Amino acid sequence: MSVIVPLVVLGLLIFMHELGHFVAAKRGGFAVLELSFGMGPRLLRIRSGDTDYSLRLLPFGGFVRVASQVGDAPGDPVVSPERTYEGRPLPARLAFIAAGPAMNFVLALVLLIAVFWVIGIDQPVLDSTVLGDVVAGSPAAQAGLRPGDRVVAIDGQPVADWASMVARVQDALGRTVAIAYERSGIRYEAEVAPAPHPRDPSRGYLGVATGVRHTRLPLFAAVRQSVVEVGRMLAVWFVGLAGIFAGGGAPDVSGPVGIIQMLGEATRFGLANLFYLAAMISANFALINLFPIPALDGSRLVFLALEKVRGRPVPPEQEGRIHMFGYALLMALLVLLTYRDLIRLVGAGR
Repeated sequence: MSVIVPLVVLGLLIFMHELGHFVAAKRGGFAVLELSFGMGPRLLRIRSGDTDYSLRLLPFGGFVRVASQVGDAPGDPVVSPERTYEGRPLPARLAFIAAGPAMNFVLALVLLIAVFWVIGIDQPVLDSTVLGDVVAGSPAAQAGLRPGDRVVAIDGQPVADWASMVARVQDALGRTVAIAYERSGIRYEAEVAPAPHPRDPSRGYLGVATGVRHTRLPLFAAVRQSVVEVGRMLAVWFVGLAGIFAGGGAPDVSGPVGIIQMLGEATRFGLANLFYLAAMISANFALINLFPIPALDGSRLVFLALEKVRGRPVPPEQEGRIHMFGYALLMALLVLLTYRDLIRLVGAGR
């Protein structure tokens, strides 16, 4: 189960990308020759009209194949030239290429809306001073505080929320404070000397954490929060990319095996974690596909832009050779990343 679920999720993310291309192709008047789920040898084929709907052996991804004036495969139906990729107007081809990444962005939003609206998330309880956790060996633990205790005053001054309590503790570095707290309706008091904070030694630290409250957002709030989260995911991606160009070194990129491992780990922590990670992968997948790398959607958009500027398309044979070269490089990179993932897994298992 720990492998099946990640495989299904990863296959769904890639297939939804291809489904975006498929829907745009059908709406744009293209002759769609095949919509495939999976790669490799064909296991099942159902033909409807001009289109073969096929299931293939390897569950990684899928593809959409539209009729072209170059390189038709044996057995393809004969279609009129205006229904081929080259025969459709530029706006229709632009919509067809952009629909794949767009579908991945939409899928990321849908998954996040499900997390915030349907499943719900655990949020810190900041309007209370009830302790959700006490770090072992911390000043709070040494003073006898336990999870569930409610701090009511520090040095005789009442505290009503988490922020005011933290501010008092941070300012108390280097001295002992009297903390009044309630446990099972009984009031206690303890003397505590805050330690230097692990991340900022100039601030006091007790070693306590807030409680959590499981919350489901209203629909419109969930949509708004989902848009914010997708924006944040993309911002993190661009910051990492900028760090590479600034000399920060190459990122630790995972291939399919590494992604499946991460999805498997997220599965153990619940549906919300799985959906959130799947949304992040889908958004990143959309963004990467928009980069002008041969064989990716971004490069095809560049060729369409060149066609608009030049007033005529790049010769299909020339464009095809460029995409084939890019595809070979991507396959080589995929093999390298898979090898690195396997080495990492073997090393972790020792």
